[in-house]
Amino acid sequence: MKVSDILRLKGQTGGTLYTIHPTDQLISAVNIMADKDMGSLLVMEAGDLVGLLTFREVIQALSNNGGNLGDLTVRHAMQTQPLTCTTETDIDEVRRMMLESHARYMPILDNRVLQGVISFYDVAKSVVDSQNFENQMLKAYIKDWPAGSPDDK
Repeated sequence: MKVSDILRLKGQTGGTLYTIHPTDQLISAVNIMADKDMGSLLVMEAGDLVGLLTFREVIQALSNNGGNLGDLTVRHAMQTQPLTCTTETDIDEVRRMMLESHARYMPILDNRVLQGVISFYDVAKSVVDSQNFENQMLKAYIKDWPAGSPDDK
């Protein structure tokens, strides 16, 4: 399975990607993330991905500033070199990369063009869905598998 499969299943291909500029106020980013129920924002400048802002960085900024975001900008809090992958990256490689770096979100770039972002949840869900499908196919292959058994999930 490739990253492109996850994007297709999410319906994200050609969909809306929410971005923010590094000089925007951090409180604006927080409001967008809260309004759109998102855990991350892609930080773009002059058409290029220059960072990633997640709830983790926002919480760190709050902690470092006594619970106040004040006039902090996105650039102050964002990850400046987020992990990225392409639409052709194998999902097992993405899973390994995310686990090793404790990343919850990964932007997808093809030839420096932003294609989307996937979360660790998206990766885990795709693996579970794939395993469930494979399990169903194997059971269908085995003759006389008892219908309604606890393993039919």
